[in-house]
Amino acid sequence: MEYIYYLTNASLTLRVVERLLYVSELPLEFMTVVHQMSGWIVKVKLHESATTTAQRNFSAFLDEVGTVYEPGIRVRMALWGLEMGQSERDVMRRYQVAVVSHGKPDRREIEEFREQFVTGLGYCPETLA
Repeated sequence: MEYIYYLTNASLTLRVVERLLYVSELPLEFMTVVHQMSGWIVKVKLHESATTTAQRNFSAFLDEVGTVYEPGIRVRMALWGLEMGQSERDVMRRYQVAVVSHGKPDRREIEEFREQFVTGLGYCPETLA
């Protein structure tokens, strides 16, 4: 089961990461986090062994923190490339998207991205709050 959601800020993205790390009934294959100037795109792929109840609960949680997202061709190709094993660096270069994380959910990668971005700008945009 795959989920692609749009989240408005980094705090919500971190909540999804925490949910995936601490809910044992969610057999995760991978999570991908992409940052755009307007917000965050999160793709989560659960293993097919996830129970229907676990899938429904996770879907309800995602509906609370974000909205279902239909990516444009560039982001769709980037997500596909990552799933096919292309490196994050190659995908970012080829499709001009900011891949923050791919694979196992990692809170630290998102926080480091946020810190570097804010340091470079000199202020914190709403999407990085």
